[in-house]
Amino acid sequence: MSVTKSMTGLLGEILVAEGALDEEALVGDILPELADSAFGDATVQQLLEMTTGLAYSEDYSDPNAEIWAYNAAASPLPKPEGYSGPRTYYEYLATVQPEGEHGQVFGYKTINTDALGWVIARTTGESVTSLLSSRIWQRIGAEQDGYFTVDSIGTPFAGGGLSAGLRDMARVGQLVLSEGVINGERLFPAAAVERIRQGGDRQAFAAAGYRTLPGGSYRGMWWSLHNDHGAFAARGVHGQTIYIDPTAEMVIVRFASHPVAGNAANDPSSLPAYQAVAEYLLEKAH
Repeated sequence: MSVTKSMTGLLGEILVAEGALDEEALVGDILPELADSAFGDATVQQLLEMTTGLAYSEDYSDPNAEIWAYNAAASPLPKPEGYSGPRTYYEYLATVQPEGEHGQVFGYKTINTDALGWVIARTTGESVTSLLSSRIWQRIGAEQDGYFTVDSIGTPFAGGGLSAGLRDMARVGQLVLSEGVINGERLFPAAAVERIRQGGDRQAFAAAGYRTLPGGSYRGMWWSLHNDHGAFAARGVHGQTIYIDPTAEMVIVRFASHPVAGNAANDPSSLPAYQAVAEYLLEKAH
């Protein structure tokens, strides 16, 4: 699910750190296909922090939310008779209309990550799956293949399509904790993780009203807690997590299927539990 976003965001931050991608560039300049959509005048940084102004609801309990039209476009299965909507991720992204101003308020919308995935593909000439494989997966000693769901033309679901083994996700977490180094080899600049750890616009995040993440922010498609330990995390909708605590030098990976589609339902128990493990490890180290 949305832990995938953090893999796509990490690739984006790596490209920014390496100078291959300008975070001040407008999405419409990189992708002329999106110039007339709501994404056209957003910056790459606004994509990475999800502070774009988009007319798009991701409320799974609302049958009229745009998420369902997006899902219909994304399905690799043959479209039902009479269907006249977009048929791919990219076709759907071109239809997104503006709502509000870019850069003002954090708005958690998966389509930002799919737009970033397209930016990455256009910038590098490689799909998100190809780049993730060559830059990270093949080099971390992964014990299983990773898999991505795709749309009808094979575009990977950059916003939520990755399936992978638990220990391999822990390897990714360890790579990020070590700021790009694993098994003695540097895979990408430390600046990529430093920027994620620094976090995004905390004022814009506060305006979104995430009660279980007070003082938090979002950058590079990772959630920053800005707690005393500087913890940050990749998070999926049903509780899936890569939780990184740099102070305790700790990575926790959890697979989950919490019945409520939103981390606010499990944060009150999960976040204190992660913190308690970190404090135990620090105590044991001393």
